[in-house]
Amino acid sequence: MKTSDLSAPSFIAWQVTRDCNLACLHCCTDSAPGRPFLHELSRGEALNIAGQIVKAQVPYLLLAGGEPLIVPHFFELAEFLGQGGVYLKVETNGQIFGEKEAERLSHLPIRSLQISIDGATQAVYSKMRPGAFLEKTLSACRAARKFNLPLEITFAPTRINVSEAAAVIDLAASLGAFRLNTGSLMRLGTAAKLWEKLNLSFAEYEKFYNLLEMKEKEFSGKMEILFRPFSIQEDLTAKKVSSPATILILPDGRVRVSAFLPYTCADLRKETLIQAWEKCQKAYQNPKISSGFEEILKDDSVLAAANQLRPLETSDLPAMV
Repeated sequence: MKTSDLSAPSFIAWQVTRDCNLACLHCCTDSAPGRPFLHELSRGEALNIAGQIVKAQVPYLLLAGGEPLIVPHFFELAEFLGQGGVYLKVETNGQIFGEKEAERLSHLPIRSLQISIDGATQAVYSKMRPGAFLEKTLSACRAARKFNLPLEITFAPTRINVSEAAAVIDLAASLGAFRLNTGSLMRLGTAAKLWEKLNLSFAEYEKFYNLLEMKEKEFSGKMEILFRPFSIQEDLTAKKVSSPATILILPDGRVRVSAFLPYTCADLRKETLIQAWEKCQKAYQNPKISSGFEEILKDDSVLAAANQLRPLETSDLPAMV
């Protein structure tokens, strides 16, 4: 089935806030304490959008941030969606996630609880995530497994933590994760600002990739190690740039064309989900989108401006064919 044949997206990524309880060095969304978007969606506005998502029978949705659990109506939103038949993935840094939160999520159709572990020791972990405590994150992982939530671990490799990559993979397996998700560092947000400090050399990436291949064989049948495509460039090269079956909702209700491009194409405060879905499909017919991806393939430094959002003008959107 072609994307144009779908009456609604098959997957929605929803950044419910940019506010966070941490200011991580590698954050791709520029999230940090006290840094919400201006005019983030209210509880009522968020639940209205959730109602449209349920009505449209969207099968799968990601709740992310920032740190989504600091949003006062997070659980109300998750329960509304889950009880409405939407499978959920939740991303959290694990600092405020315990057995109470795990038990509440366990009653919902959770496809993945994704928790980041960017170091196997407190010394390295806290350099990546200043002010964070590794033991809190590990406790969050244990709470998730205690209530049979499917645990997914992410690891973002940098010069600071790559020496502990093997230990993090082993740790993820010992915690009962079904998957470890990694790849090259994304040159977005805060990471782009600290790129020279964080990014691995070619030789370091080669060594890291070889480690992943070795660990993939070691944990075959026990834990998936997902690292292909390895980079944004590989991802864009491997597939034809066309309208995806997904949309990305920002904390203020705007809809972003792609996490890699600085364009929005709709506003869910002013338009319905279905209208936004139609606009997203139209947006991918715009030459600005294909040329934007081509620029990334030539020079990934352009990704540093990806979060400087601006609307893809209505006049730029072609008629549906």
